[in-house]
Amino acid sequence: MSMLDGRRPRALGIICVITAVVLGIFYMAFVGAPARYLGVNVGAFAIGLSMLALLDRTAAASQRWGDGVSIAMAIAMLATALFGSEVDGAARWVNLSGVAIQPSLILMPVMLVTFSRIRSVLATISIIAAAVAMALQPDRAMAGMLALCLATLAVIRPDRHVCLALAASIISFAATLVRPDTLPAAPYVDQILYSSFGIHAAAGLAVLGGLAMLLVPAIVGWSRDAAHRTIYCAFGTVWFAAITAAALGNYPTPIVGYGGSAIIGYVLSLWALPKLSGVREGAAELARGTMDEPSSNAHLFVALA
Repeated sequence: MSMLDGRRPRALGIICVITAVVLGIFYMAFVGAPARYLGVNVGAFAIGLSMLALLDRTAAASQRWGDGVSIAMAIAMLATALFGSEVDGAARWVNLSGVAIQPSLILMPVMLVTFSRIRSVLATISIIAAAVAMALQPDRAMAGMLALCLATLAVIRPDRHVCLALAASIISFAATLVRPDTLPAAPYVDQILYSSFGIHAAAGLAVLGGLAMLLVPAIVGWSRDAAHRTIYCAFGTVWFAAITAAALGNYPTPIVGYGGSAIIGYVLSLWALPKLSGVREGAAELARGTMDEPSSNAHLFVALA
């Protein structure tokens, strides 16, 4: 019950993403998507959970690992912009064994939610580098996610790190707006929020319900854990931005559409949520740019069971 009432935010998030993945599989099976697509989404969830456990162990082994990981994530996104697979002038993907993954959709959410907890020079540099990568790719949806989340953080808890990162994100988003985005909608990936209702009301409700589940951890956390509202707000803003982008343009519909990148990205972003709700972070820890030591993932596997 502590998982369901929000006392264990990560476990609640795992329950929500399982529900969203199942609803997405129902939608794809209902509309006749290839069986391989369903398997990719299930496999992506398993990979995301394994990466979450690995991330937890890595963080527990080293208290100062965070800045290095953020820089590595930013470099990965820059490398994708420069050397990734290009389609209609956009280089957002990396092909692995015939499956296209979108590194920014995997890495950007966890970077942003972690940045809401840790403010340091290297973390800020990594966010600025990610903004440059989004402008180069270009990726209007992810640049918008970056700008919206940082603008939210600037309103809730402003400091020089957030202001610098926000300025870079606004420039990045503006750069994506002036460059054409001519990618067509991909079947079972883009614009399914609307097309699903055109097929059947049950398919549309499955998509809508799955997307709503993505915001539950943020809503529950905001209402029950006042000490960490900045983190929950960042988490909710990130995934609200992803949903909004999917509704407004030809961008992946997270979790419920075909594609493992958003599934892995959502699971990883759960790592940045507090280990227990209602536990206050010390002011000294925030000043040093550190975060709470991550807890064991045992409760996540209980949630799975």
